[in-house]
Amino acid sequence: MSYVDEVVALVVEKNPSQPEFIQAVKEVMESLRVVVEANEEAFRKDALLERIVNPERQIMFRVPWVDDKGQAQVNTGFRVQFNSAIGPYKGGLRLHPSVNLGIIKFLGFEQVFKNSLTGLPIGGGKGGSDFDPKGKSDREVMAFCQSFMTELCKYIGADTDVPAGDIGTGAREIGYLFGQYKRIRGVYEGVLTGKGLTYGGSLARTEATGYGLLYITDEMFKCNGKDLKGKTVSVSGSGNVAIYATEKAHELGAKVVTSSDSTGWIYDPEGIDVEAIKEIKEVKRARLTEYKNYRPNSEYHEGKGVWSVKVDIALPCATQNELDLEDAKMLVANGCMAVCEGANMPTTLEATEYLLQNKVWFLPGKAANAGGVATSALEMSQNSERLSWTFEEVDGRLKNIMIDIFHNLDDASKRYNLEGNYVAGANIAGFEKVATAMTAQGIC
Repeated sequence: MSYVDEVVALVVEKNPSQPEFIQAVKEVMESLRVVVEANEEAFRKDALLERIVNPERQIMFRVPWVDDKGQAQVNTGFRVQFNSAIGPYKGGLRLHPSVNLGIIKFLGFEQVFKNSLTGLPIGGGKGGSDFDPKGKSDREVMAFCQSFMTELCKYIGADTDVPAGDIGTGAREIGYLFGQYKRIRGVYEGVLTGKGLTYGGSLARTEATGYGLLYITDEMFKCNGKDLKGKTVSVSGSGNVAIYATEKAHELGAKVVTSSDSTGWIYDPEGIDVEAIKEIKEVKRARLTEYKNYRPNSEYHEGKGVWSVKVDIALPCATQNELDLEDAKMLVANGCMAVCEGANMPTTLEATEYLLQNKVWFLPGKAANAGGVATSALEMSQNSERLSWTFEEVDGRLKNIMIDIFHNLDDASKRYNLEGNYVAGANIAGFEKVATAMTAQGIC
């Protein structure tokens, strides 16, 4: 049995109830097979792969809080500090009922390679809780966040571990978390990113993941002799990533025709009205059923179906494993040229393999959605220097980072005779930097 297969088997054996983590490890390890085989003796001797698939630290804690009726509630909090070889742990906090240790480990593992790809000195981590902020009052959210940070603050710091937002954790939650950290620790430091502009936040952070997704997609098209202008695009989701990916796609001359939420999806052949989506989701916090009030000629459909529309480019921007094998078959049958992931691992392994086999350009999330964490790292830099950069300066740095990511993963794929396989290229480019740093620092 090869070293890669041994490590995958070990992960499966030790984490039987964590399918998302196993999926992430299998996807990365398969891509790394050519690299590992060329260095197998040294890697095996140092147990490099065993160390890279095992988090440095896994923290679980209870989060008691009191609701508006005076009833005490208890949630579980998580922080997985996965790898600090190239910098302090960096990764978001997800607040959603589906959160468990396996999901946090999968996200943290992906974050290691994503952060490496940015070229910035940040390690990988992730955290969150099974708390659901939906339907909660501001006071209830504050009570949860203050309790959560009371425990989490023992393990994080500006040069140790810098959490950020994620699903369910927006500006409101980050504000409450930062206030409690400052109150308990008595220091004003850049311990969280995604902060408000009045207390250390960065311009362009809200737009960063969506904009970055389009910058790297645009670069991929250019390097393959194509143009985004005039292309038709399907986008899933209606959160920050989806909204600003749609906005930037329109700026670059493409037309986005779909959007979705947890209950259904919309099709607008004239192009999604971004301002309408912003009002529905960011102001009203309502469902997409309201979109027809803005665009009577649009269609609303319950359930799944966003990938059934004939488009040139698909941008999954909602959640993990939302695009399955049947969806991939529909996209290929409809002549889709590219799938670029705006969410974390939104495409199943089977769907990814099918798309690659059918010569669809595929940019994995660890590369394509790295704009968010890249801009978080830029926020960390501004905090350390006590500076605030303009929107244009941050956006320009973001664009350059995303262009560099594409060229790094493209070069990595070519070095191992895997040209056009951007999944392998991203995993290899991310791995090489982390592996070199881990080796230099000894067995730790």
